Amino acid sequence: MTRMGSEKMRQFTTNPLMYKSVGIDVSKASLDMHWLLDGTDHSFSNDDEGHARLLAWLEQHRPDRIVFEATGPYHRGLESALKRAGHSYAKLNPWQVRRFVDAIGQQAKTDRCDAIQLARYAALLQPEATQPKSQALDDLAEWLCARRALIKNQTAALNRQKILTIKALKNQVAQRLQQIAEDIAAVDRACRALIVADAKLKAKLEILTSMPGIGEITAIAMIVDMPELGTLDAKQAASLCGLAPVTRQSGQWKGKSFIAKGRSILRRSLFMPALVAVRFNPALKRHYQRLIDAGKPPKLAIVAAMRKIIITANALIRDQRKWSAEKP
Repeated sequence: MTRMGSEKMRQFTTNPLMYKSVGIDVSKASLDMHWLLDGTDHSFSNDDEGHARLLAWLEQHRPDRIVFEATGPYHRGLESALKRAGHSYAKLNPWQVRRFVDAIGQQAKTDRCDAIQLARYAALLQPEATQPKSQALDDLAEWLCARRALIKNQTAALNRQKILTIKALKNQVAQRLQQIAEDIAAVDRACRALIVADAKLKAKLEILTSMPGIGEITAIAMIVDMPELGTLDAKQAASLCGLAPVTRQSGQWKGKSFIAKGRSILRRSLFMPALVAVRFNPALKRHYQRLIDAGKPPKLAIVAAMRKIIITANALIRDQRKWSAEKP
């Protein structure tokens, strides 16, 4: 760590307003925790027993902020345990944490160091608490993740099928494709059952699928990947999805704007529906055609249509109404 970085860290730990922060570094096997108040470190196993021990510690010490990074499947057990116990927490974007660590000149990369930097990130930047999802939404997210994995397997099998020449191998791939198709159908049924059983999710699905071009699977992706829909303003919705243009300007130089960051997985889910929507959604069709007539590239016009879709979806869910051609 640089001298400046060391000085910054010393200031962090001497500010009494920043003491009661806990950083938890999550890995497959363990949860490494740093308590900023007294600089102590603790380690718990990333399983039910370890979660129980961690919750007992939190109940005793009552930190102001609990933070950890989103780490795919490994943080889910911890998040569920914190939610059940009623603890507020902030689930951080790893990219943002990495930029913070780079800014303070931290070079070492260990589980303990990561936990310390997470606690300091929480103390200095005071991230807002993550709004916990319902159990139904958590389950729906897991089903959707499984479906996306099946689609990847299906694409790989279809690509292999095109180059095979041996009949026995072709039969194997055909059987595999049949099994994948059955698995996808089973996942879709499970998703549908989850949504029907939850009034809020069902209402969201009906609102989203009322928009021309948005099918059930895309609507489920929007519900899972952007549960904040309906609580944001238009700019926030576009930015969160990574569909807001990023301005590039310095002095007299002005570069091209582009989209960046945000939830890329949702952007990918919206691309094909946007292609359909600009044909069958009258408002989007007009919006798309105006851009094309103005000489804009087709891809840019499609991205603008995607942005329009997410902004419209946010407004419809906020107002609890279905799409109508007569309303803006």
